[in-house]
Amino acid sequence: MAPVPPGVRLLVSFDRDQWYRALTFILTFLLYTSFHLSRKPISIVKSELHKNCSAVSEAAIIASSSSQQPSLSSLHTDVDCSWKPFDKSNYKQLLGAMDYSFLCAYAIGMYLSGIIGERLPIRLYLTVGMLASGVFTCLFGLGYIYNIHNLSFYIFVQVANGLVQTTGWPSVVTCIGNWFGKGRRGLIMGLWNSHTSVGNILGSLIAGYWVSSNWGMSFIVPGLIIIIMGVVCFLFLIEHPNDLKTIYTQNSSLGKTVPTHSWNGVNGHTEVYLQYKDNKNQVCYYYKDSIQNRKSYDTELLLPRDSERIPMQPVVVVKSESEPSAISFMGALRIPGVVEFSLCLLFAKLVSYTFLFWLPLYITKAAHLDAKKAGDLSTLFDVGGIVGGILAGVISDKLGKRATTCAVMLLLAAPTLYGFSMISQFGLGPTIGMLLVCGGLVNGPYALITTAVSADLGTHKSLKGNARALSTVTAIIDGTGSVGAALGPLLAGLLSAGGWDQVFYMLMTADFLALLLLLRLVTKELASSKSRPISTVELKEH
Repeated sequence: MAPVPPGVRLLVSFDRDQWYRALTFILTFLLYTSFHLSRKPISIVKSELHKNCSAVSEAAIIASSSSQQPSLSSLHTDVDCSWKPFDKSNYKQLLGAMDYSFLCAYAIGMYLSGIIGERLPIRLYLTVGMLASGVFTCLFGLGYIYNIHNLSFYIFVQVANGLVQTTGWPSVVTCIGNWFGKGRRGLIMGLWNSHTSVGNILGSLIAGYWVSSNWGMSFIVPGLIIIIMGVVCFLFLIEHPNDLKTIYTQNSSLGKTVPTHSWNGVNGHTEVYLQYKDNKNQVCYYYKDSIQNRKSYDTELLLPRDSERIPMQPVVVVKSESEPSAISFMGALRIPGVVEFSLCLLFAKLVSYTFLFWLPLYITKAAHLDAKKAGDLSTLFDVGGIVGGILAGVISDKLGKRATTCAVMLLLAAPTLYGFSMISQFGLGPTIGMLLVCGGLVNGPYALITTAVSADLGTHKSLKGNARALSTVTAIIDGTGSVGAALGPLLAGLLSAGGWDQVFYMLMTADFLALLLLLRLVTKELASSKSRPISTVELKEH
């Protein structure tokens, strides 16, 4: 016999639960990648919505004078140069208003999304959100195809898209939290959270491909992708490991011959007793008047064994432990650390989303590159973000200090931002290096708080095992952060009119404020490590 290939040996070495865990990891990664992929095009298209009209006018005048003929391009410069209504001098404020409308709706909707998500099937909730998000993303691109120049149309699309996209984050974090325990959570979440940067990179590349020729396709293609992923979500997403038990039970019942015993029951009703065994667990079904009633394991303890057959009598079973109820909003706020990390994320996300929405335009102005090259270059910030998120997770796992890890990265990020504003004017090489460093230090704390910290707090010991709180806690933390995400691009649009230096001063101030909000938790972590040696798992629960 030929030896079994090593790759096949590796595949069969994993048990069924590990395969389902891997499926959940990969699927939720791809699902949220598509969310961020659909958010990125607006930042790439900004430089196309408002071009450098003076340069276009000069080129048109030179061309017309050299040909000694009236040039159509010079006559229609105002029409062709920029996309109305973004052709006015206040275009930065208008672009900032579009960002703000999306992010403000996202922030408000996020507080409700987690509460709603705990009370609905996550798979269906997430599927509907992704399909709706794809439709609204495509609608924005259709504005180019159908020549729509009404600002209210774009604002409406942004608000609607912001609301439906709130279904994404609480849902995927709850799923990944259900499947993965606390062991190496920082590393696992750090790797998994790279979907944010991967989505930004893919969104930049896709949008950049069409931005100069047909910017409507920069939105339509990502919109179609998120619609397709919504269908994949509906077909394959498994919310919780317990959901597989029904599949195993059904497969077992279909694959075995089930003995039946019947007799006349009380008041002449016919009752049928069905019984089979699956591995170590005995499962019984009772049929009465052709209606199937499945019983729980607690009921089984009250029923006869194999040797006895008696008619089924009405039995009332009182559960020893009631199913945990969804946590209230105020109850989630009382979990230690939720308020501090939520407010810290407000300022950390302010910085991250300002880069997300304004970095390509800044590179276009500072490095004098076209929209496509600026979009491609901006992906380096997300590459650095991937490394920073993973590094933050590994370090916090090893030290058992989430707050301290975030604080150190925030402390280093502020001066790095100032360095980037200075060095970006000295050529392409230094800009590339600083983009990578800034991406790691800015996105590291943001990634750690939204993933590992949220999962830790959502399974805090004060909840006594109530895993249904995870969605609400995640929504509160990310919803508060989204307030900062809404303010950052808006402030950038207002401050950039007076020069980009003011934008960077605002970003550095936000980093320092985020650091100050974590000082109490950092002090507590350092004090607890000095008083006695505590395991990593214990520290996560403080």
